Amino acid sequence: MPLIVLWDIDHTLIENSGVSKEIYAAAFSAVTGHAAVRPARTEGRTDRLILAEMFRDHGMDPPEWGRINQALTAAGAARETALVQRGRALPGAREALGAVAAEPGMVSSVLTGNVYANARVKLRAFGLDTLLDMECGAYGADSTDRAALVEVARDRIRKAYDLPPDTPVVLIGDTPRDVRAAQDSGAHVVAVASGIHSADELHDAGATVVLPDLVDVAALMRHLRSLASTVS
Repeated sequence: MPLIVLWDIDHTLIENSGVSKEIYAAAFSAVTGHAAVRPARTEGRTDRLILAEMFRDHGMDPPEWGRINQALTAAGAARETALVQRGRALPGAREALGAVAAEPGMVSSVLTGNVYANARVKLRAFGLDTLLDMECGAYGADSTDRAALVEVARDRIRKAYDLPPDTPVVLIGDTPRDVRAAQDSGAHVVAVASGIHSADELHDAGATVVLPDLVDVAALMRHLRSLASTVS
């Protein structure tokens, strides 16, 4: 059976080295005309939720999403060079993406809190964007709720690839929010302790498969193949 593989980006595939927080601060400043006093709270949130909370943390009602999205896109584009200079692809990320892309029956895409433009900036900065199908993923503009993104990506991929409705889905991510998104949407999850959350925290969140990183590509692929042989 086919398998839909959805990858988180920040701290799963890449280390952004603080550039993400700078993007949010710049977007906030562009919309409001003054600097943020309190930083963005991220940790697996979607951009819609991050910016809404950021405005509320400053005692403001969030403006309409179109203005925020435009500011985020401009801030991300302006910081691609900084990302290249300061960030990096995480160990095993390129090899893992390449292995899934080469596996017959597996469709590899993105489930991220970033808006589409910034997700592309982050993956392109390290040459990862061509290793998955970004056009049918789910992004931070799609919902404030990360679990809702699973259904968005699932529907887009099923339509794009004409997949059966019972095609299993697996999320690969580094936060308890990724784990909960999988649980709430009926997807599988592979948690990766490559961010700020320990393996124990990810297990406690409900992940049964937790990897220290993406270096052991063979082990990852064995697990993904086992999921492809089951019906979600």
